[in-house]
Amino acid sequence: MTIPPPANDRVPARIGPGALVLVVGPSGAGKDTLIAGARTLLADDDRVVFPRRIVTRPPDATEDNDTLDEAEFDILVRLDRAALWWRAHGLGYALPRAIDEAIGAGRIVVANVSRRVVADALARYARVTVVFVTAPPEVLAARIAARGRESGAAIAERLARSSEALPAVPSLVVIQNVGDPEVGAQRLADVIGDLAAATR
Repeated sequence: MTIPPPANDRVPARIGPGALVLVVGPSGAGKDTLIAGARTLLADDDRVVFPRRIVTRPPDATEDNDTLDEAEFDILVRLDRAALWWRAHGLGYALPRAIDEAIGAGRIVVANVSRRVVADALARYARVTVVFVTAPPEVLAARIAARGRESGAAIAERLARSSEALPAVPSLVVIQNVGDPEVGAQRLADVIGDLAAATR
C-alpha cells in the first residue's frame, strides 16, 4: 500500500466551483472599458462579481480602484492577504482575498490583471478563462496618450511591453478592441454569461 504524504505536503485543491475570468492585454487596449461595458450588460446577474483592484495609486477617471500606499501594500503581500498580486510600471496591484470566497461559492469573478499572474491563477483556481484584449500599436499609443498619465518615453516603454508572451492557457478568448467598444463589451459579456450558465 502507498503511504500518503504528510498533510502539509499535499498539493492544496484549487478553488472552485466558480470561475475566474482574467482580462489581460497591452496598455491602451481598452480592458477597463470593456469590463465596464460588460458589467453594465450583466448588472442583473448576481452570479458575476467585478472586484475592485488594489493599487498603489489613487483612482482617476480611467481607473476605479482601492488605494494603498507602498508600506501598506508590502504588508498586504507579506501577510498573504491578497488573492493575486503583481508589480508593473512602478506600482503594486492586487486582487482582494474576497474573490476566493466568491469563486468557492460558485460565482464568476472578472478582473483586469497582468499576464505575469496568469500562471499563479491557474495554480490557485480550478476554472480560469483568459480574455486577451488587444489593438494595433498606433491605436494603443493614442489611447495611452489620451489618458494623460504618461509622456513619450513612458508610452514607448508600455508599447514595448505589449509584446510580452502570454502563458499557455487551457481557455483563451481574443478580442480585437477596435471601433465601437460596445462590440467588445458584448463579446466579453457573452463569455462571462456562458461561464455563469455552466456553473448552475
